[in-house]
Amino acid sequence: MRIATWNVNSLNARLDFVLGWLEDRRPDAVCFQELKLTTEAFPYAALEAAGYRASVYGQKSWNGVAVLTREPAELVSTGLPGAEAAGARLVTARVGEWTVASVYVPNGKTLVHPDFELKLDFLARLRSHVESTVDRSRPYILGGDFNVAHTDRDSFDPDATRDAIFHTEPERRALDALLGTGLVDLQRELEPDTRVFSWWDYRGGSFHKNEGLRIDLLLASPPARARATKVWVDRDYRKKKGELTPSDHAPVVADFG
Repeated sequence: MRIATWNVNSLNARLDFVLGWLEDRRPDAVCFQELKLTTEAFPYAALEAAGYRASVYGQKSWNGVAVLTREPAELVSTGLPGAEAAGARLVTARVGEWTVASVYVPNGKTLVHPDFELKLDFLARLRSHVESTVDRSRPYILGGDFNVAHTDRDSFDPDATRDAIFHTEPERRALDALLGTGLVDLQRELEPDTRVFSWWDYRGGSFHKNEGLRIDLLLASPPARARATKVWVDRDYRKKKGELTPSDHAPVVADFG
């Protein structure tokens, strides 16, 4: 079983790029974020032709999440109760014995912007949602763009970014609380000492200088963690492919036995 998460930063703009990645990496399930299109406008036919079915919660021009699966999936839920103001940011599907959810946590913008409090509220509601609705005794993956650099290892310059957006103690405590439900960060579980990033700004040559953040995570229930054999950031698909421009995020991929 191969499960990935990827903030595609506009699926319409990135569709050919994504299709190439799907053919190359052949994941069994993928959590997409930042679709920037409605549920109705999702490119179902193109992805079905590539061998994938989609459970989608879209939004015009903004946000939007999906779970792609090779096998038929049951759409479990869309949206995060109580966080409707944040937009289309959570979708959950069940495929076989696995439950897979895609989440796009609000960016927060700045520490004084109203979206910062919205972000903290979203994370708190996400924790409550997992606590009250997810059967963590079964294989479960919550994959997504969490917009939080959880520790100093998750930032290219922790001193310069200390207490900046993505790095504040309230954001990190909120992610701690989510992990307190019993989920684990697969990257840290399998590679505890690796310093690796999943997002790089388009500007200033950040990717080539490896000045990034690790904000895209695969969180796993204990049964899923027990079956995990490998997890990696697919840096090759943060690189331009011919005339195709990548997202500013790279896919994060995990294999399970």
